[in-house]
Order: sequence, then C-alpha cells, then structure tokens
Amino acid sequence: MLFTDLGLSEPILRAIAEEGYTSPTPIQAKSIPAVLKGGDLLAAAQTGTGKTAGFTLPILQRLSSTKASSGKRLLRVLILTPTRELAAQVQESVLTYGKYTGLKSTVIFGGVGANPQIKAIASGLDILVATPGRLLDLMAQKCVSLNDIEVLVLDEADRMLDMGFLRDIKKILAALPKKRQNLLFSATFSAEIKALADGLLNNPELIEVARSNSTNEAIAQLIHPVDRSKKHPLLAHLILSNNWKQVLVFTRTKHGANKLVTQLEKDGITCMAIHGNKSQTARTKALADFKAGKLTALVATDIAARGIDIDQLPHVVNYDLPNVSEDYVHRIGRTGRAGSNGVAVSLVCVDEHQMLRDIEKLIKQKLPQEVITGFEPDPNAVAQPIQLRSQQHQQSRKPRPAGAGGTPAKKTAAKRSSPPKRSFHR
Repeated sequence: MLFTDLGLSEPILRAIAEEGYTSPTPIQAKSIPAVLKGGDLLAAAQTGTGKTAGFTLPILQRLSSTKASSGKRLLRVLILTPTRELAAQVQESVLTYGKYTGLKSTVIFGGVGANPQIKAIASGLDILVATPGRLLDLMAQKCVSLNDIEVLVLDEADRMLDMGFLRDIKKILAALPKKRQNLLFSATFSAEIKALADGLLNNPELIEVARSNSTNEAIAQLIHPVDRSKKHPLLAHLILSNNWKQVLVFTRTKHGANKLVTQLEKDGITCMAIHGNKSQTARTKALADFKAGKLTALVATDIAARGIDIDQLPHVVNYDLPNVSEDYVHRIGRTGRAGSNGVAVSLVCVDEHQMLRDIEKLIKQKLPQEVITGFEPDPNAVAQPIQLRSQQHQQSRKPRPAGAGGTPAKKTAAKRSSPPKRSFHR
C-alpha cells in the first residue's frame, strides 16, 4: 500500500514525498482511513510504529477539506500529550506534513514562559498541541477556548494515566463540546485504558498492531549479569571496547542519571542527562547534541522512555531495570525503529533478579545472558530492596499548585534523512 491509496490530498502527499516516504506503516494504513471516516478510534501499537502520523495526517486532511462552520479560523483540534518533548514532536509532525495546507498550529507546555504561547493562541489556530498542566493553566486564565473543538486526540494515553493525569484529563474533557471525534492512541490496551475508553469513546473502531507488551523482533536483547558496584565500569567497558558511537542509557532515578554522567565523563565518554529536574532548555540541548552525534551517551530516566525518537539508534542500555515491567518494552523500543536493527543490553545485579523474571514473563521469552570476563558477579551477593515506583508515585501525586503548568520530560523530534521509498514511523 502507498500513501496515495489512502485518500490524502495533493498538498499533504507532496509534503510526505518531500520527506522521502511512500508507504505507510501498519498502524498508519489502518488508522488513517478510520479517522477519515469521522468516528471514534481506540488504537494500540508498540512504540516506534508511527502512531503520530496515524492521527496527524488524517486530521490535516479533514481540516483542510472542511471549513469551520463560522467561516472563521477556529480552534478545531486538540491533541493532548503527557510530556513536553512529545508535544514538541507532534507539533513538528503537524508543521512538516501540513506546510502546504494553510492550517495554523502551535504547541503549549510548561517549563517555559507562557506569554509567547498566549500570543500564538490569540493570533488564531486550527490545531493546538498541549500538555494537560499548561492547558489547564491557560484555560483558567481564559486565554484559550475549547468551545469549537471537533477532534480530540489523547496521545500516549497509557503514559498519561501512569503519570497521574487522569484528573486533569477529566477537567479538560468537561470543557469540550459533547459532539466531537475522539481518538485515543496508546502503546498498550491496559485495563485502565479500556476503562478510560469506555467513558470517553462512542462505539469506537478498534485497531491493534502487534500484541500488547511484545518486543520488536528487530531488537537483539542481551542480559549482562554484574554486581551493582561494577555496573558503571562495565558500561564504560562496553562503550569503549565496542566503539559504540550512540547509546541511550536508562537509569532508575534522576540522581543515578546525574551520577552516571559524572562517572562516564571521567572515562572520556561524552554524555549528558535528560530527566524531569533538568530545565526545558537543558533537555532540548542534550537531545539535539545526542542526535547530532556530539554525545556518545544520553542518560535518561523512564520519563523519556517513549519520548526519544531517533532514526537508527543502534544501542539502548538498561543500566537499571525498570520497576514496572511494561517500561522495559518502551525503553528498548527506542532502537530497532523504521526497519533498522538495534541492540538492547541490560546490566542486571542480584537486586533485580525478580524484575528480570517479571519482564521475561511479560514479554513471554527468556532473555539470553552473557557474563563479561572481568565483570563476573559475586555468587554470594545478597539482594538489597529497591523502592517501587508505585510508592514514589504516591509521594509525588500531590495537588498541583495554582499556575504550575509543567509536565515531565520527553522529546523533540529528530530531523530525518530522506532515502527514497521507505515507510515512516512518526
């Protein structure tokens, strides 16, 4: 199937072609016609399969082919995302593929000044991409009206629920017109997602690409057993001895990410950290430098697990296994994208043996293990308890103070090279 078979207009097809794409991914091939029909949609696909274009392309088509009922430019589409970087990527997709449509859009999120965002909204928009916190702030200041919304998109809906945004989402839903098209995109169909869908969607079309919680077959997965005290030396050894040029490393905590960056820099490995305590400017710079090849390693917490979108990222390392098994799938999904192969390595100490068993149970496969000479784990090591993320969430889910518009970190979009005739995964 080609994009020309999906009923998209010439201006949109021209923009797609300029990016070098001809064929849709499976989620795009299914979701684009479904969205164009005008009904509600519940779509699930593993990370890196192109969900973003699955809704941005048909939305651009719908808006460019129909005028607002008043004849004036009205805010007709609201796209909600859980994080700043994901919001920025969605906006880039809208701008890239809508550049010949004449439609106007902007993105709003916390961590930066609100005045430029307020001015952009006031100038007139067709599409607004937003994180829940900043949108609620601007709604409270009466800087944005949702009265004319025709299409609502909840992107990465499972991550929004996981991050505690359900209350914010309900407040936003209450301000929307009852008659609208609802599109809910998620990496997995969890019980919580199904409950949200039941209350939000009206007789939705259901699309699922790849079984939930499956891992990409293009990703080679490997476990290196190691003592917790030797994780950093082992990681440095792997990077230097294998001459890895680009590796995304996941840690469990922000403090752990900062500490690891300091250690790797002493080994002569260029790296930066990206997590919720970093400013928006710092996160954007770290991600841009990593994509540009100025950094060998980018050290991230789970908040970036679904945020970093880089073509042909060769290596992902789980320096710490995630507390939530599903996050393993999201983490390693940063590699093996757009048809390329990738390697996902996990450094596992005795504390994490149960986590590893839980992950293998979730993905329904036993992961191969390889002990690296010189880094053999102590067979008599005793496991130490690890604080579960659910406990951390209970501590962190406190009422948001008035005016706090930020949401945690994720991504900006990578500028893609454009070889001919490939499917794209935006």
